[in-house]
Formats: sequence, structure tokens, C-alpha cells
Amino acid sequence: MNYAAPNLAKNPPRSPRSRLGGYVILPRMLDKCRAEIAGTNGDYHYSCPLDKRWFEFAGIDPLELKGQVESGVGDNDVRNWIDSNSTTKPSFLEIEAWSHHQEQRVPGDAESREFFNELHTGAAKHREDIYTWFDLLDLDDYVTFGGKA
Repeated sequence: MNYAAPNLAKNPPRSPRSRLGGYVILPRMLDKCRAEIAGTNGDYHYSCPLDKRWFEFAGIDPLELKGQVESGVGDNDVRNWIDSNSTTKPSFLEIEAWSHHQEQRVPGDAESREFFNELHTGAAKHREDIYTWFDLLDLDDYVTFGGKA
């Protein structure tokens, strides 16, 4: 996959578990941002509700980050820019705790559980190991691009 301009109609973005600067979600979000800029985002959306959790925690404006990505910088340069421009300035330990929490997050209300269960059933209803949102996203990406669950 070309990470400079990924084609998310052909390949999924990186797993939400992938980390950059300790942050989960960030590498996936950057893939979606780069694909949106290139017009190759398929069914993926930059600044979706999952991404917005990251923006709020990190204290970063989605449009400002998109501007950085549009300039063509790599992941490490983006991470450095985030460190310099964050309004919340989370510490490494805060980032680790937040990331761990996100990895373990499950649907919290009835509407979310219903949505989660619909996606789970559609992707692989026989799978009994799908508990977290990240489990579901990884499964959905795998099945969407031809994997057998």
C-alpha cells in the first residue's frame, strides 16, 4: 500500500491499534486523511466519530491537521507538529492510559450496542471473540477486503 496516498477503495487503513507517538487511532486517521486528500478514501471518512475522540483528547483541530498532511509531510513530522500544536499537551503516561482505554472500549449504550451487533452479525456472526470497537473495526476491514472470518 502506498502510505503517501493510500487507496482505501482497494486496501483498508492501518488498524486502530497501530500507534504513533503512543497514540492509537492516529496512523489510521492519517491514512484516511491522505486518502481523502487524494480522492481515494472509498467508504472511509476522515474526522469520523472515532477520529473526533482523538482530536478532543490530543487538542488538535481537524482542519489544521489536514493542512499539515496536505503539505506532504510524513508520519514523524505530523507527530512532531502535534506535539508542538496540541492545546491539551498530554503527557506520555496520559497518552498511554488513553490509548489503552480506547483499545478496551466497548459499546456503552443500547443504540451503540445495536449498531455494533448489526456490524458484527454482518461480518461474522459466528465469531465469539469480538468485544471491543477495535476488534470490530479490524474484523470489518478484513472481511470488507475479501478475508474469510
